[in-house]
Parts: sequence; C-alpha cells; structure tokens
Amino acid sequence: MGKYIDDSKELLEYVGGKENISAVTHCVTRMRFVLKDTSKADKEKIESLKSVKGTFIQAGQFQVIIGNTVGDFYNDFVKVSGVEGVSKENVKDAAKSNMTFMQRLMANLAEIFSPLIPAIIVGGLILGFRNIIGDVKMFEDGTKTLIEISQFWAGTYNFLWLIGEAIFHFLPVGITWAISKKMGTTQILGIVLGITLVSPQLLNAYSVSSGAEIPFWDFGFAKVNMIGYQAQVIPAILAGFVLVYLEKFFRKISPAAISMIIVPFFALIPAVIIAHTVLGPIGWKIGDVISQVVYAGLTSSFRWLFAGIFGFAYAPLVITGLHHMTNAIDLQLMAQVGGTSLWPMIALSNIAQGSAVLAMIYLQRKNEEEKQVSIPACISAYLGVTEPALFGVNLKYGFPFVCGMVGSGIAAVISVGSGVMANAIGIGGIPGILSIKPQNMLMFAVAMIVAIVVSFVLTLAVGKKKLKA
Repeated sequence: MGKYIDDSKELLEYVGGKENISAVTHCVTRMRFVLKDTSKADKEKIESLKSVKGTFIQAGQFQVIIGNTVGDFYNDFVKVSGVEGVSKENVKDAAKSNMTFMQRLMANLAEIFSPLIPAIIVGGLILGFRNIIGDVKMFEDGTKTLIEISQFWAGTYNFLWLIGEAIFHFLPVGITWAISKKMGTTQILGIVLGITLVSPQLLNAYSVSSGAEIPFWDFGFAKVNMIGYQAQVIPAILAGFVLVYLEKFFRKISPAAISMIIVPFFALIPAVIIAHTVLGPIGWKIGDVISQVVYAGLTSSFRWLFAGIFGFAYAPLVITGLHHMTNAIDLQLMAQVGGTSLWPMIALSNIAQGSAVLAMIYLQRKNEEEKQVSIPACISAYLGVTEPALFGVNLKYGFPFVCGMVGSGIAAVISVGSGVMANAIGIGGIPGILSIKPQNMLMFAVAMIVAIVVSFVLTLAVGKKKLKA
C-alpha cells in the first residue's frame, strides 16, 4: 500500500471528487489539476493535509505543492482516484478553457519563450564574462584589460563570441522554431523561415542603424530591401505565426497524396515573402516604438517613479503570468540600445521575495514543517525562480509578499537611478550580477543589498507582531 494513499483519498474529496477533475499531472514539486469548478476545491482542508505544503491557482490550473516526493504522491493519487494522468502539454491545453483572453495570450507567449530561456541565460553570462575580461582595466595600474596582457584570454574572448552571436544575433531562428513547435506544425519549416530572417545575404540589422547602404532585390515592378532581422523579436514572432497558419490552411485543403509537396511549398515561400515585404518592416517599427517608450521611461526625469512602480508591481505580475511579456521587451531593448535596464529590476524583485522568505525561515526556525517549504523556496528565489517562494510562503501569509514588494521597489529606484544596465537576460537572482555591465556591477550590488536588507528587516518586524497575534 502506497505511503500517500490516505492523503490522496482526502485530496480527491477536497478538490471536489473525480467528477470535478478535467485533467491532472505533476511537475517537479506540484500536483497540477484542471478543475471544472475551482470553487469546489476546499483550500483550507487541502492545506491541512500533512503531505501538502500549499496551494495556488495559476494559468488556469489548481496547483497543490507536495515537494520532491510529488512523483510518489501522484502515483498513489491516480490509483485512488481512477483519474487517467495526462501530459503537461494536455493539462496546459485543458487549462486554457479557464483563462481570460489576456491570460491565454500571456500563456502562449510564455510557451514560445520558455524553451529559449536556457540559451538566453547562457548568452547573458557569456556576454557578462566577455565584458569583464575585455573592458575592465584592472591590470598594470588600471591601464590594461586581461585580454591585453594575455593571449589565452584574448583567444577566449574571441571564441566566446561564437556562442554569443549564435544565441542573440540568430535569435529569430529560435523564435520561429519555438512557435512552430508550440503550434504543432513542421518545426524544420520554422527553422528555415528563421534562417531567412538572419541570412548572411542580408544587410545586418546592426548596420542599418549606422547608415550603411541598403541592398535590395529588384523585381522590375518593385524593389524589396535586403535587411536582416538579427536579434529582432517581433518580426520573428509575426513571421512565425503567418507560417503556422499558412501551413495549417494548406494542410487542411491539400489531398493527402500530394500534401508533402503542396503544404511546405505554399506555406514557406509566401511566409518568407510576407516576412520581408510586410511583417519585417512593421515588426521592426513596433519593436522600435516599444523599446523607445520603455527606454524613455527608464531614462527620463521620472525614471525613479517608473522604476519604483515596476519594482513594486513585478511580483504581482508573476502571479498573473503577465511577467512573461518582459522577455520580449528585454530582448528588444538589447537589440535597440545594447542592453536592458529592465531585467536588473526583475532580478532584484526575485532577490527581495527570497529575502522575505529568509526572514520567515528565521521567524519559524523552530517549525520543521514550515522549513521544509521555506528553505528550498528561499534558495530557489535567490537563483531566480520565485514561484515556490511566492505561492508556498509569501502569499500564504500575505505580509512577506508586500514587504518583498517594498524592498524590490526601493532597490529598483536605486538600480535605475544609477543607470544600471545588463548585457542580457541572465539568472534572475543573486548570480544575475554576472550579466550586469562591468561599470554598473558595484551599484547593482548596492541595490541587491538594499533589496535583501529592506525585505528581510520589514518582514521580520511585521512578522513578530503578526505571528504572535
């Protein structure tokens, strides 16, 4: 008999019974339910179960935090409930019926960028490391960089750009691939489309802004500029979705016997033409406007207000899922202005929420059951993943969440006010300092200390009163 049979029986009852479950799966630490009626789930009773560390609703899913033994719990639950387990992708699809239009839009955006995040993080660390060894004059009385005194590090500096260029300049290939994968269409067509956006035949996007002469295709009746879209996010997203819907349309109307010829031909070629004649220029303009508006907010005389609001509100954005839109904005800022001031505030928010959890660990240091959730959640937040901290601890008690928001807001004002800029998206926690431009690392470190101290001290002060009451 399974270890979690009794808790599984009670959980089944408290979520509203088998008839209230549309789908169920699990991830690394959580049971993930799609319920027909979430109001039937009794959160208080569920959270009273010994195996349960907390509950929350996100992306249309009712999620129950179990911990590292969730795999065993899930197996016992399936036995007890008789509910067929399904894949995480099927659960996501089922959950979308419980979402608003905006939530579905953000969920789709998240699914596009999620597969790209590991590469983007590596790229950010590489750019940060290259800047340290190539730009910081820390040798021979501060007159030379490491690559100026060492051939080995000079070679390393040049070699690492091979990876950095592949990740950021050729990002549109990853985006169009991710869209085709997410939408269930032919992934190699997405890759080919992405390559046509960054082909060496085209004038590099970075050369366009420098005033280089733009080559063109001459069709006699029309000329089309041969411009590449290196590091451009929005043109790639628009082109990717055009390819997807063209492929789906032609697959629907093509006879099966010749679909292998008809579908790729009539999907890819029109998509490439539309991308270079219509969507590319439009997407470039949209991306430019978005980045300029955000950049203006981050550099205007009211940047302290912009930073304070964003820093304070970022954690609530994570709860709604709207935070995923910041990936596209960060990448667009990197392409347009050579770095992003937005991402450092995101890292500071994660650090602040982790520090609020750290205070809760101290306040509940004698509560072994709470520490099973709070210690891993704190570590996770300091490494850039805040969901365990938010849903497992801070939202559960309320005041740590708000204290973390305050700490984040103050730290964000310091970061933006002192002009801190990141080379790229990195690890969204304490190690994120490696992605900050070298000349800004000291002030980012100051902002990190403020985020940690303010959030910790506030949570400690409020918690001593709240937890005694």
